[in-house]
Amino acid sequence: MNVPAATPESRARFPLPIGLLAGILAMVVVLLLPLSADLPVAGHRVLAILVFAVIVWITEAVSYEASAIMITALLAVLVGTAPTLANPGVVYGSTAAISMALAGFSNPALALVAGALFIAAAMTHTGLDRRIALVTLSKVGTSTRHILAGTILVTILLSLVVPSATARSACVVPIMMGIIAAFGVDKRSNFAAGMMIIVAQGTSIWNIGIQTAAAQNLLLVGFMDKLLGARVSWIEWLVAGAPWAMLMSVVLLFIVIKLLPPETDSVAGGKEAVARELRELGPMTGAQKRLLMVSVLLLLCWATEGKLHPFDTTTTTYAGLVLLMLPRFGVMTWKDVQARIPWGTVIVFGVGISLGSVLLTTQAGQWLAVQVVAYTGLDGLGPLAIFAVLGAFLIVVHLGFASATALTAALLPILIAVLLNLPGEFNRLGLSMLLGFVVSYGFILPINAPQNMVCLGTETFNARQFAKVGLLVTVLGYLSMLLFAATWWHWLGWI
Repeated sequence: MNVPAATPESRARFPLPIGLLAGILAMVVVLLLPLSADLPVAGHRVLAILVFAVIVWITEAVSYEASAIMITALLAVLVGTAPTLANPGVVYGSTAAISMALAGFSNPALALVAGALFIAAAMTHTGLDRRIALVTLSKVGTSTRHILAGTILVTILLSLVVPSATARSACVVPIMMGIIAAFGVDKRSNFAAGMMIIVAQGTSIWNIGIQTAAAQNLLLVGFMDKLLGARVSWIEWLVAGAPWAMLMSVVLLFIVIKLLPPETDSVAGGKEAVARELRELGPMTGAQKRLLMVSVLLLLCWATEGKLHPFDTTTTTYAGLVLLMLPRFGVMTWKDVQARIPWGTVIVFGVGISLGSVLLTTQAGQWLAVQVVAYTGLDGLGPLAIFAVLGAFLIVVHLGFASATALTAALLPILIAVLLNLPGEFNRLGLSMLLGFVVSYGFILPINAPQNMVCLGTETFNARQFAKVGLLVTVLGYLSMLLFAATWWHWLGWI
């Protein structure tokens, strides 16, 4: 079905995007609904803002950065004119409300995201990420299956040292496309399609395995700090998530080979093509050596937090940034990296933390959690069943989101509040982490994660091929998580 192009007249009739208009209308409808007796006015208004945010995020009516500014303004006005919880005769005032709307920018998790983006920029600036990928591929041989396995190995290694899913995929994709061209492989072949799907979905899998691999993980860490008064360390997350990610990496490779079998068993000249790319890079530069040294040092610091030293992940990351920006020793200056930092991500992240915090401050999250518990029967289930139900819910809801960070900002504070309102003794911190794992399930639709869209842009595969692989990965990933929850994660005490 052909959709007629918008004419100047139609644009005049619809001066705002449909998704934005729908968000505004939905917000107004929620604001006009009768006020529940146990829901404060401020909480009622924050729920209306949440509905607006979810619709705008799902429809992508405006950029995430623009939506963050809109949400900040709405919080300042609607909460600022609402009566306080402590004294209904007094309103919050715009000064207090804007402080609440910007509180996320003082959260350590936001500082860690900004630091992670700097490290990712340093990797791109020095070319170390490209070198790591090529050296890894040079070791795997010319068998098509080995090359596909090598693609997963590249994804794993870069997940450790490049703390940004989009940056990793943006680094790996040009390398893989160059190798495809050098191999003389048809861009629309099963081999090329399989390689790119592995890059996209392998990135999502290892977003789960490594805490610093994705922004949504760090956003969840911020919510844990704020709502639970505790958090999961980098090494604890790795011990819990990496075994599952290793298993699913093997499963992904098997699925891709079965559904998209490579046309040949080996690629003639493949090893030479990779070696040629490496020769063009030249010897390892001093900046790359220093960056590699600092990266390994950071990994050691993250892994030994609370055991060999008392410093958290954010503190050690910033200590590493000091080394990377030192005169003479460092590998970059402010001018080198400022254009490479997606500052909009920092803004969205800060507002996301603020929105989650305000949901709880105004009792909106707790009220919503009580309704969820009352109408779903979750209070009669055990921890494993609770994880199964809420995990499946997140997987389905993610189909409507193009950003795991937005999904985390919208739903994780509410789900954590749900866990806090459930009776019984179970590890609420651990279950929050496991639900955070499920947030990264962007396997089915290309639009469900930025790295998917980066890979789709290569035109090596279509959405049908991606979904065919992704549906199996999603089902097997979900079932394996239930198995891990009943065994490994239960033994670790997380559930």
